[in-house]
Amino acid sequence: MKKNSDFVLKMDESVTLAAANRAKALKAQGRDIIDLTLGQPDFPTPKIIGQAAIEAIDNGKASFYTQAGGLPELKNAVQHYWTRFYNYEIQPNEILITAGAKFALYAYFMATVDPDDEVIIPAPYWVSYVDQVKMAGGNPVIVEAKQENNFKVTVEQLEEARTSKSKILLLNSPSNPTGMIYSKEELTAIGEWALAHDLLILADDIYHRLVYNGAEFTAISSLSDEIRKRTTVINGVSKTFAMTGWRIGLAVGDPEIISAMTKIASQTTSNPTAVAQYAAIEAFEERDNSFEIMHAAFEERLNIIYGQLSEVPGFELVKPNGAFYLFPKVTKAMAMKGYSDVTDFTTAILEEAGVALVTGAGFGSPENVRLSYATSLENLEVAVARLKDWMNDR
Repeated sequence: MKKNSDFVLKMDESVTLAAANRAKALKAQGRDIIDLTLGQPDFPTPKIIGQAAIEAIDNGKASFYTQAGGLPELKNAVQHYWTRFYNYEIQPNEILITAGAKFALYAYFMATVDPDDEVIIPAPYWVSYVDQVKMAGGNPVIVEAKQENNFKVTVEQLEEARTSKSKILLLNSPSNPTGMIYSKEELTAIGEWALAHDLLILADDIYHRLVYNGAEFTAISSLSDEIRKRTTVINGVSKTFAMTGWRIGLAVGDPEIISAMTKIASQTTSNPTAVAQYAAIEAFEERDNSFEIMHAAFEERLNIIYGQLSEVPGFELVKPNGAFYLFPKVTKAMAMKGYSDVTDFTTAILEEAGVALVTGAGFGSPENVRLSYATSLENLEVAVARLKDWMNDR
């Protein structure tokens, strides 16, 4: 890491956490703030999952180190889950359990990226991708996905960005921050292009079951054996099972890459927290309908709030079909209020309208803002009403 020490020292904290911290600071001052910044379900972890953790503590199983790559029982649960939702079988040596999906991403980049390797990243992108690539010594190559194309890149754009140093293509579908989903046909074209140019594929599928209104998720790793062999999938329990605080992620991919990632995990985190792993086993078993209840609530919020937000002056947006974010373009809104910088614009919204949003600049989209609808419908409707009133007050 010495080669990148200057970068690490200068690196900013996540823009989502920074926005949340500003909102909390104002709340502490007694301000009435509606926080739409953090990407986490507002539902508590299902009780059946928590009970499994309590039992693991009570019977002493949670007291000890586990295997660096995760409990065999948890890997077995992941195998069954994969057959159900990915439609292909995996083996234990293709699975790594990590201390959160973010660490799985980090371990992947550290295991695969050599100095000056290029990682192609479509923008808008999740905020940590670029910095993690740089931490590994690689160079992120950003390909802009236009809002007019539903925030999706084309093979032609990817080919234009490809060089002799290109090594990895990163895909996040459903996407944070846009909520867009690539179709099977689009993924097939992209996957075959990656194969033709000997690229690895990193698929961040953390929102794979949060799709709405009849939309379907397709795993790029399920399209063919050839594509699957070059793809590493990142997933976890945080979004699907409302377990953000438990910090359990996973990676599934080629045994050689998983082995290298496991060595990194062994020398950094030793193993994921034992009690959280036992809870995750219960989560993957899915013995209640907690997910269906949460999913229905997110879909209802999306369908209601999308229409209301579309009526806010200067906010232009496409309706997403996955994750739990809206990502409107606010160029016109900024001009109407006299702003040219989206971060300044979101700061003004926070301080003057009492609504905390996340600047799009951190996602590689300086014309957009992100809001999460993973909060109550009541809060969402009040927040959008405040935005509308604020924009109309000129």
